[in-house]
Amino acid sequence: MEKKNCPGAANLSGTPTLKVKVCPDCGTEVEMFSTDLSRECENCGFLAYNDITSCIKWCKAARECVGDEMFEELMEIEKAKELQAAEEKAKKAQQH
Repeated sequence: MEKKNCPGAANLSGTPTLKVKVCPDCGTEVEMFSTDLSRECENCGFLAYNDITSCIKWCKAARECVGDEMFEELMEIEKAKELQAAEEKAKKAQQH
């Protein structure tokens, strides 16, 4: 059964933030709180996901939230992004 809310949300301080995303399927606005993992588009039923790649780096419940396989995949993506950013920074430093 898919979780609809972040299991790490209880550890967060402050009020959840609201984001308005655009449904990739039909273009309708989808309101999503920062504690939502996903939200169904009211117009077409498409399941839109919140940006979970940022929280997997720091949230203690990340592995529980997305599962082992997805957690490892997202961590690899984040490592690749960090490596690419470091390479671009080094390249810019050499140019100056």
